[in-house]
Amino acid sequence: MDIILSGGVVVDGTGSPGFDGDVRVSGDSIVWVGEGPREGAEVVDVSGHVICPGFVDFHAHTDMTALVNPTVESKLAQGVTLEVNGNCGFSDAPILNEEARERARRAYERLGAGLSWSHFGEMLDVLERCGVAVNFCTLVGHANIRREVVGAEDRPATPDEMKRMSDLVSRAMDEGAIGLSSGLIYPPSSYGSTEELAYLSRAVARRRGLYATHMRSESDGLLDSVREAIAVGEQSGAPVQISHLKACGTSNHGKAVRALEMIHEARERGLDVTADQYPYTATCTGLDTLIPAWAHSGGPAAMRERLTNASVRARIRDEISQSLEGGYWRDSGGLESIVISSVTEERNRWAEGQTAAEVAARIGGDPVDALLDLLVEEDFGVGMVHFCLSETDVEAVMRTPWTLFGSDATARACSGPMARGKPHPRAFGTFPRVLAHYVRERGILSLEEAIRKMTSLATERLGIRDRGRIAPGMKADIVVFHPQNVRDTATFADPQRLPEGILHVLVNGRFALRDGKITGETPGQVLRGAA
Repeated sequence: MDIILSGGVVVDGTGSPGFDGDVRVSGDSIVWVGEGPREGAEVVDVSGHVICPGFVDFHAHTDMTALVNPTVESKLAQGVTLEVNGNCGFSDAPILNEEARERARRAYERLGAGLSWSHFGEMLDVLERCGVAVNFCTLVGHANIRREVVGAEDRPATPDEMKRMSDLVSRAMDEGAIGLSSGLIYPPSSYGSTEELAYLSRAVARRRGLYATHMRSESDGLLDSVREAIAVGEQSGAPVQISHLKACGTSNHGKAVRALEMIHEARERGLDVTADQYPYTATCTGLDTLIPAWAHSGGPAAMRERLTNASVRARIRDEISQSLEGGYWRDSGGLESIVISSVTEERNRWAEGQTAAEVAARIGGDPVDALLDLLVEEDFGVGMVHFCLSETDVEAVMRTPWTLFGSDATARACSGPMARGKPHPRAFGTFPRVLAHYVRERGILSLEEAIRKMTSLATERLGIRDRGRIAPGMKADIVVFHPQNVRDTATFADPQRLPEGILHVLVNGRFALRDGKITGETPGQVLRGAA
């Protein structure tokens, strides 16, 4: 039966002022907006609420954890109807390397799932068969590509290896990837040169894809990293997406404004460069990023060996200690500014929610040595939240008309395997936080502009023509929320809390969330290529 959402204010996603009107949905599409025939439809009263397009999480990390959390609970409850995955250089395919497959197999086993694919198209086929509540598209990770051809070593790729990597990127895109992502603080992606990234991005440009980058530095080297990202676009012709633009550390606060100016200058020259952000002043990544890049060369097994060698371990410890005592880390608060967000072993759950300083004190001995011991025991699977950003920078990025929103988070749940740990609250609160804190309370954006950034701006960036607006003929990805009551409730201390004020979410015309409750339906589609 058709559905009519009746009595609401339509904010159509274009940035235009909202207007009173009804929306009729038939099958997976919108058939009229405003007024029209009502026969043969279920009328759903949404008086007092906003009707708008579904939100696009432009920078997500759910990937194939959707197999164990198909309702993608924490994202769906925010109004997300489309996720862009495969970010920061990591995707769940291709995965051919034996060591990488074994690590992935163990990770999926801990979640209660299996690994049954190797190449990109096979991965997307698995997700289609299993079903997911929201629409799903994904980049291919540079780390995956480099690991399959060059390995985990810190060295330049040979010309033959460059060609083979380009062939793998092309294959992934032909099988459904929407582009290439790099994670230039994470080995082995960090071992790739600007020239390598530009060479691989040419294959992306030929297929009208996107190059998304977690830049080489988001702190002291931020501006040089922006220059590198722009250079990759200039040399390859690929559109560039700068991931979660920010400036970490007190001494770097304000640099985000200069980064925005540099991107604007590139856009004025005709380059296609944009950025995304999450609306928080804390980051989240792996604790092993404290370990210097050279010590990662060869992969986790090689790093483990280095940490069991007394002289090499002493060098690693001293380099970490020196970095914590100066510059970016010192003015951010050192180990006191880091909170452990996740571990993999039950015996270490006590560490979650504790500062790195508190964890090190409980383990005992030299603080850096204590954290290295924890990393080895956890097979380097320790997550951390770092409080180091400036609210002024966050708001400057947000005010920029061409910036997008992304949670930078995996979809979580309130129970089951995806409820473990103390994740960054952005997993549960990103989009309601924008609507509540930055629109209603702070007035940084108008409601219409915030929704434009969350919807049509994102789908246009992806080349998706039939989503992102409330208009006849568009796919019925729709959110209904109360503009005065919508708010995030997740906190750093208590992150597994769903937002309030979001009444309904329709994905491809079906209720995935109704009356604030997840229905269990999985109407999402895997969107391949430019869709």
